[in-house]
Amino acid sequence: MSGSASETIDAGLTPEQRAVVAHDSGHARVAAVAGAGKTTTLVRRVLHLLARGENPRRLLVLMFNRAARDDFRDKLAREAPAGAVLPEVRTFHSIGHRLTQSLTRWGYLAPRQLLQADWQRERLLRQAVLQSLEGGDAETRDAALDAERLEAFGQFCDLVKAEMTVPAALFERLDLGGNERHFIDAFEIAESLLEASGAMTYADLLYRPLRCLEQEPAARQRVQGYLAHVIVDEYQDINEAQLRLLRLLAGDQAQVMAVGDANQCIYEWRGARPDAMLARFDALFGSASEYPLSFTFRHGHALALAANHAIRGNRTRHDQLCLAADGNPVTRLQVGSGASSLLATLREWHDAGRRSDEACVLVRSWSLSVSVQLQLLRAGIPFRLAQEERFVFRLPLVQALAGYLQLARHPELLHDPEHLMLLFSQPTTFVAHERLRRLLDSLAQTQEWPARESPLLQGLKPGQRRHLKRRWQLLCELPSRVAWPPAKLLEHVVDAIDAEKVLRRSAARREKGDEDVRLLDVLIEQAGELSNDPEAFIELLRNPVENRPDGVLIGTVHAAKGLEWPLVIVWGLNEEDFPHFSRDNPLSPERLEEERRLYYVGITRARERLLLIHDGGDHRPSRFLDETAVDECDRFGDALASGAEAPLSVREPTLVSEYLARVGLSLPLQAAAGRPAGPTTADWQVGERLRHANFGVGEVVVVEGDPANPVIEVRFDAAGRRRLIATRAPLERLSTA
Repeated sequence: MSGSASETIDAGLTPEQRAVVAHDSGHARVAAVAGAGKTTTLVRRVLHLLARGENPRRLLVLMFNRAARDDFRDKLAREAPAGAVLPEVRTFHSIGHRLTQSLTRWGYLAPRQLLQADWQRERLLRQAVLQSLEGGDAETRDAALDAERLEAFGQFCDLVKAEMTVPAALFERLDLGGNERHFIDAFEIAESLLEASGAMTYADLLYRPLRCLEQEPAARQRVQGYLAHVIVDEYQDINEAQLRLLRLLAGDQAQVMAVGDANQCIYEWRGARPDAMLARFDALFGSASEYPLSFTFRHGHALALAANHAIRGNRTRHDQLCLAADGNPVTRLQVGSGASSLLATLREWHDAGRRSDEACVLVRSWSLSVSVQLQLLRAGIPFRLAQEERFVFRLPLVQALAGYLQLARHPELLHDPEHLMLLFSQPTTFVAHERLRRLLDSLAQTQEWPARESPLLQGLKPGQRRHLKRRWQLLCELPSRVAWPPAKLLEHVVDAIDAEKVLRRSAARREKGDEDVRLLDVLIEQAGELSNDPEAFIELLRNPVENRPDGVLIGTVHAAKGLEWPLVIVWGLNEEDFPHFSRDNPLSPERLEEERRLYYVGITRARERLLLIHDGGDHRPSRFLDETAVDECDRFGDALASGAEAPLSVREPTLVSEYLARVGLSLPLQAAAGRPAGPTTADWQVGERLRHANFGVGEVVVVEGDPANPVIEVRFDAAGRRRLIATRAPLERLSTA
């Protein structure tokens, strides 16, 4: 490679990036923090390989999805010399598609057509579910065909293939309810239907060729030996099938460069595992050269340090600091409480001349977005949703609860069978649709519950009869409670129909049941804020708003990965919401690490400003707020910008000192009061009095978790109840109970 070509390829790169580009031989593992300029680095890596004479047809670049693939192709084409032959840039599924065509042409696989339309896949899933429940009652079959439960079955089928496992083993590992045990048989039925009809799903684009290649040595020999280099982006998010296919294609001759960040592994529900870049890589490929991409070009020192604090509690991670590059924007960090913080920040943003579409509100789950939507609707602030079907007025459960409130004010709706169907369908009554329709048509006309021997009730189980009659009685009494505030009326409805139990029972996944129950809480809380104006609250719930292109974006953290905004607001940072857990779905150490990675991804989307909001009131702030040391990190950013001479009090002097050394800066530091106290579970006792450097004096009320890293809940005299990581919080013991 000529000197001028080398200088062109290296232009504008950091020393860490140049090291990746110039990697000489063998496998390589590149640990890249959020915003580290991976695409630029990998484009230069490809150009470097071409410049030193590598055959482009023996190079393969694998990207996570089509958007990333197209973006990489465009950048590579722009930077490559005119007329240069470029290597293939593909997704795993496009590689699988090509392999499927080749193996079919060679006679190893039977020809099949891809089910590309949603309705084709849905028809397949419905047929498999119905056959698996053949002989069961109509209500069970009807409930199993609910759109969300059917989609859960589709995800189950895809995950069986992504993890290359057997349905029964996967079912036992997942958090599926007992009502979904038919998934095991339905998977095998779906496979038989696909074979009989000569069809396949997108998951089969990897599953079928991989199974064939692992079972047929002759076929394997025909696809191996062609590649010299494979570069894989977002390596932490690939699943078992993709890992095994990569190992097979690379063979013993290709050099694999895995690029990603184990701290950003958030697609475990798709089969990704955080150890893909760690122990699993070693098991598949052996030793590799290690390269860090530690410098982010997205945000300033305050957020970089906060990100290091946030992920520090995870054991399965790269031992690597996130560092802010010189010249990055200053990033301000803030913790807020409730809707007032949300609205004040957005108005301040607007008053400063910034566009609304430069701001994003991120939530852990869509149920938490409902309160954001209602607050923005009330304030007249335009917004858009990453998924339009998640608009509050389109959610069936919200429509039903608004319908209960409407009925209380408009008794004539008892004569409307369509309105009755809405109120009897959410939450579900576990009665087949057609049977329920006949009953409600009769009730709308007669306004009387049918006699016990009525044909309308024949075939219903005793429990179903009781449940249906209880809901009808509730509807009949609602007009007499018209004077009740909306929140009280909704609480009464939820209790009367045992909504929480029904929602949990009807959900295919425990987490989905938790989300639906949380949605009930959110709506009741929001109704309480409009207690004097029921009509206004009903109007909010039924407001047919549409996406505003110029509005604030509302989306989930999962969907935000790979994106960034000048202003990011993370909403719903409460215990049980984020991290998500419940009594029925407790937080294991593994799930806590997954939740922490998700939080890490959320906060690292911001460039200029990050606002972290908890609800306040009865909701305990998320433990992640304490772990992140938000105020301390914000003061750290200020001190660096102003060149402060007074010592900065920090909870982790070693971490901060290492950060400063890595970025070539200095600040006078001192350990925060109570550091490094860190008593263990054995040291702390319920009833013990302590002092926190920020929250003041309080009493320990709960001690739980890992004895080496316990979580304690403290009732502070002035700051309410807080959950703290005892080994990291600035605590001082005052007395022993």
